[in-house]
Amino acid sequence: MRRSINIWKGLDKVTVLIFLALIIMGWFNIYAAVYNEDEAGILNLSQRYGKQFVWIVATIVLAVFIVIIDTRFYVFFAWFIYAGLILLLLLVLIIGKEVNGAKSWFEFGPVSLQPSEFAKFATALALAAYLSSKKHDLTKVATFLTASAVILFPATLILLQPDTGSAVVFLALYIVLFREGLSPYIFVAGLLMAILFFITLLFENLYISIALILIAFILILAATRKLKVCFAGLGILIVTTGIIYLFSYFVLKIRGSEEMILLVSLIISGLFYGLYIYNRKAVSILIIYLYLVGSLLYMNSVNFAFNNLIKPHQKERVEIMLGFKSDPHGTGYNLNQSLISIGSGGFSGKGYLQGTQTKFKFVPAQSTDFIFCTVGEEWGFLGSLVVITLFTFFLLRLVFLAERQKSVFPRIYGYGVIAVFFIHFFINIGMAIGLLPVVGIPLPFFSYGGSSLWGFTILLFIFLRFDASRNEHLI
Repeated sequence: MRRSINIWKGLDKVTVLIFLALIIMGWFNIYAAVYNEDEAGILNLSQRYGKQFVWIVATIVLAVFIVIIDTRFYVFFAWFIYAGLILLLLLVLIIGKEVNGAKSWFEFGPVSLQPSEFAKFATALALAAYLSSKKHDLTKVATFLTASAVILFPATLILLQPDTGSAVVFLALYIVLFREGLSPYIFVAGLLMAILFFITLLFENLYISIALILIAFILILAATRKLKVCFAGLGILIVTTGIIYLFSYFVLKIRGSEEMILLVSLIISGLFYGLYIYNRKAVSILIIYLYLVGSLLYMNSVNFAFNNLIKPHQKERVEIMLGFKSDPHGTGYNLNQSLISIGSGGFSGKGYLQGTQTKFKFVPAQSTDFIFCTVGEEWGFLGSLVVITLFTFFLLRLVFLAERQKSVFPRIYGYGVIAVFFIHFFINIGMAIGLLPVVGIPLPFFSYGGSSLWGFTILLFIFLRFDASRNEHLI
């Protein structure tokens, strides 16, 4: 179906105004973050704020160009764009420029581009193209695995650079899958895994194992309403655990492996308890049991991965965030200076260009990953609240736009846009205030950098183009 419309009239003015407000606020905060009294002109091209102005002007031109292009171009070339960005992610591993230990950049004279920033909109387009074609059903395993491959392939290539922060962003695209019909149980399982991850690092495994087993029996009691069944299962577990513990302690002479003994006992007990499950066809008990065993296996794998697989500096960042150690002059320096900077702003801030932490460059990456520190120090709680409120309203507006789409492709792509912006906003501010480990991802439209600004602009304005012509092409 085709209708003649004016795309400029159909463009969502509210979102465009928020976009302009964010990039202007970001520009002034970059100016404050790297302010140089000797080069005070805000349009001075030798300084970051001058260069950012050039990127902003180019961004406006880019946004206009994106809006002019017909929406059918993005639908037809979605897979080609995705393939092109995958190729760039492969090439950057070979011929890219290394910056801060990550081979993530192409250098073209004075200009550097980071392909991972553009891979986000390409992946969102490819995911929309796949899920909107032939009405793929996400309750089917094959569909879920294919969609996961579309998301995880670029994330894996970015992880090889290595750029953990940018790779994590792609996981947010699973939000799209839940909107399009993926079982909420998977979402709940993922949320519980995230919670269990931090609980595992905070408490002894043995205590967590006992707590999980008790929770499982409470759930079985709620599902069956048969106290006798629960006590029978608990009795089997206790007896089995006792036998295995005595055998391990006196025969094998193994000490200090109580949580592993409990896991093995639970698996063996399940074989006996499984007879009851089979005879009664108690599917709910089977699901609870499998979740329990899976949780214990996951808990042990978390400890192994945390102690043996992740890099020492990443491990230290998590330990500092959880309060296990304090290293204000080493790994924890960034976070410590960030908290001092934001906290020193108080309720109303020190005033524009009056931030001492910023002026004397105590905060690392203060114009990029830690740009929010400038907001907190110079504008205080009130200014921070304005920025957070503006981003929140921006995300809610995008949800509204996504839900009013009349065809599948733009709705799916719209939720991809929302997912990417949300994860950047959540992680960047979360790490600046110490709620999340420090990872290197920019705050949309605020952080210095042409690649991120262009990447976010393309991501957003392709969606606004779809929204502007939502009554023109029903695809």
